[in-house]
Amino acid sequence: MEDEVGVTVVGSEPEAELACQLLRTENIPCYYRPTAFAAGAGDGLASGGSPREIVVRTADASRARELLLD
Repeated sequence: MEDEVGVTVVGSEPEAELACQLLRTENIPCYYRPTAFAAGAGDGLASGGSPREIVVRTADASRARELLLD
């Protein structure tokens, strides 16, 4: 996608997949990517996933944030 922006960071790949499924039901194209935001995540507990950033077109960012916060 061109002209894209990250709208949120979630804790794992399964969470990212669910977030993208929600956005896609609203016709908002998206994808997720790993982040370096993991430092300190999980408060020392082992985790099966690492943070993922949800990315959408800039034009869809406001609506995507609204949907993901509900």
